[in-house]
Amino acid sequence: MKLDGVLVPIVTPFTADDRVDAAALRQLVDRFVDAGVAGIVACGTTGEYYALSADERELVLRTVAEATRGRVTAVAGINALSTPQAIAYAEQAKALGYDGLMLSTPPYSLPDQDGIAAHFRTVAAATDLPIVMYDFPQRVGVQIEVDTVIALARVPNIVGIKESSGSFNRALALIQARIPDFQIVSGSDDMAADFLFWGVRSWISGGANVFPAEQAAMVRAAAQGDWDEVRRLMSGMYPAIQSMESGGYNQKAKLGCRRHGVQAGAVRLPLSPLAQQDADAFAALLDAYQA
Repeated sequence: MKLDGVLVPIVTPFTADDRVDAAALRQLVDRFVDAGVAGIVACGTTGEYYALSADERELVLRTVAEATRGRVTAVAGINALSTPQAIAYAEQAKALGYDGLMLSTPPYSLPDQDGIAAHFRTVAAATDLPIVMYDFPQRVGVQIEVDTVIALARVPNIVGIKESSGSFNRALALIQARIPDFQIVSGSDDMAADFLFWGVRSWISGGANVFPAEQAAMVRAAAQGDWDEVRRLMSGMYPAIQSMESGGYNQKAKLGCRRHGVQAGAVRLPLSPLAQQDADAFAALLDAYQA
């Protein structure tokens, strides 16, 4: 599975009557691929996977699989409350032709490190697809500790970790561990330049729903050692990225899809719509960026 480059955890567009808009989803995949991204992650956090019915989940996964096939890497998010459900999602992704999986610690249950390790090992043993672990303690309540990451990296089909803890000290500890055949993936949009400076070459970015071409160009510039260009690109995007990271991330990711001529619709409960003044302020940031 190719992880180098920018992979977009794609939003799930909804119609005005709150149905999955498969046509808009396919349009977004086409726009992102044309913009130069390396892959698409379906049913990730930005895709509101937790708000989809079983039938809707299959529709999203099938649409993305068909739209990416032979073009870019396709990764399926398989986060679940239980290990058996994550395994079922892995089997579904395999049947639909996905290249890899992204998996977090189950939320709510707050497992200890032994439980976390057993969760990932059990899912990995049940599939031959490569797995990118997803560390996002603010979402799930617990962190995959560095020693646990190093131990799990010895599992042949656990191939990387999306690092979204928000602590660059932790990210740097993982980078400096130099784990063989294992990739550290930037999962903090506002710290992406720091990850790239330290040699990371993969970025799973919700912000790429808004800035796919710019973020793909930023990774290419870093690979060429053009740090002035990295700084220029990040500086341009930063006000909007900072706004997203400060609140209303999914709502703003969907609003930003208007840059690509696609209406992604509203978010679903339990997320609430942005206040109009916040939506207007974010739109103004995007207008200023375009100018």
